[in-house]
Amino acid sequence: MQNNLAASLLDYPYTSQRMPLLAANVVSTSQPLAASAGLQMFARGGNAVDAALATAIALTVVEPCMNGIGGDAFAILWDGSRIHGLNASGRAPGAWTPDYFAGRDSMPMRGWDAVTVPGTVSAWRALSDKFGKLPFADLFEPALRYARNGYLVSPTVHRQWQAQVADMLPQPGYREAFAPQGRAPLPGERFICPGQARTLERIAASRGDDFYHGELAAAIAAHARNTGGALTEADLAAHRVDWVDPIGMRYRDLELLEIGPNGQGIGALMALGMLEHFDMQAAGLDTAATVHLQLEAMKLAFADMAEYVADPDAMKTVTASHLLDRDYLKRRAQLIDPQRAAPARAGNPHSGGTVYLTAADENGMMISLIQSNFKGFGSGVVVPDTGIALHNRGWGFTLKDGHPNQVAPGKRPFHTIIPGFLMRGGAPLASFGVMGGSMQAQGHLQMTARFADHGQNPQAASDAPRWRVMDDNVTIAVEWNFPPEAIEGLRQRGHTVKVAPRFDTEFGCAQVAMRTEGGYVAASDHRKDGYPVGM
Repeated sequence: MQNNLAASLLDYPYTSQRMPLLAANVVSTSQPLAASAGLQMFARGGNAVDAALATAIALTVVEPCMNGIGGDAFAILWDGSRIHGLNASGRAPGAWTPDYFAGRDSMPMRGWDAVTVPGTVSAWRALSDKFGKLPFADLFEPALRYARNGYLVSPTVHRQWQAQVADMLPQPGYREAFAPQGRAPLPGERFICPGQARTLERIAASRGDDFYHGELAAAIAAHARNTGGALTEADLAAHRVDWVDPIGMRYRDLELLEIGPNGQGIGALMALGMLEHFDMQAAGLDTAATVHLQLEAMKLAFADMAEYVADPDAMKTVTASHLLDRDYLKRRAQLIDPQRAAPARAGNPHSGGTVYLTAADENGMMISLIQSNFKGFGSGVVVPDTGIALHNRGWGFTLKDGHPNQVAPGKRPFHTIIPGFLMRGGAPLASFGVMGGSMQAQGHLQMTARFADHGQNPQAASDAPRWRVMDDNVTIAVEWNFPPEAIEGLRQRGHTVKVAPRFDTEFGCAQVAMRTEGGYVAASDHRKDGYPVGM
């Protein structure tokens, strides 16, 4: 019966529709067990940050194939009166000079030479210290129950987990922690990770200090020494988070806020700055005319990001302000032919993936938070007896000599994970995100355009079929239910369009909390397992 049930949990022959949640306090994320952890914090009298952190901590246990204790994190937060940004991404080990990678053509995707210092734990501590109401240790209780007692693995998590197993098994420590039977847990199968429980207990008790200065730090560094890694105790101890001012772009009557470089959020802002010069309402909803303009703007933004975006300390010649200059974006927009696709090349502005969650409370606090191990389980390296799967953010560096994103000691790599936040008339409107590698900037663009140009509600904007510019910055992928006439129109304009199968996970996962009179409208993406919850 168990095997038959597991098989049936992967079979969904019918399309379905979701409705949004309306409540005074909301949490929305990709996994219901994690969302319930946040709801428990609201029930205890916690605020939106407490709910978000309990959700984030639980996600490392119940959705380990998409994020983990050894990942990175970013957040944008409205505290009730002003906006705050947090960059908790980690930096390269001190040994990572260009010479360290001599003889390689590109940065490794897996293994120790893809592992930068993890920042997720530091984000939990920083957010709790600055804005939380509940004791730090309380935030870990739901996650600890899931880690100690186990949880039933959901169908989407199984699919994503199983797709990574073959690639991860050779990495040190992975099999023992996350594939003891040489496979992912089946849908409906209980998974227990005692190593994660022990680690989360130490993090809770030490307010995160143990991860960077104590026994956990020593265990991470020792595993690196024993299995060929460069990460040291000194690298971990040197880590720090940065509170930053988000960058923004006004589009119609909205302003989209993003964390600035080293993240890719600037790409969504640049594309919107180009689309401002077109009548998108007249182009229509879900038409080839509208999608073509969005694609061409996104391609131009991607070309500039690949050329210029890096750790902000390394962006000396071309800065974020240069890339967001409205005159520059107007010039970029003039390159877009409404009737024809064109190759996208970087411009000259200096001429003068992941899990996402959002929570919001009745006092007006709203948080947009994202954390990730990058490519699923990340590097594949897992520290023995800890359940710490280390991310592979180092893969975001380039080895190109002189490039602003060239690998160097103590430097942050280019990052894909980005939280989004929308303002209207100087007031907060929505905290939202669309997780999923390079899909994130283009997901932010599509969601913002649906709100601003077409007035769609959060669930409709999330449910709508999506497009994606692939990594070659030429090929276009669309979801299985994309309008056929729009696909044909894109092909007539010269786009190479591939239609993805149903349940393809490469189009991101949106979560939204939008303010309304008396509370929030919360939506969760049908592409994952999550549902919004509230009280």
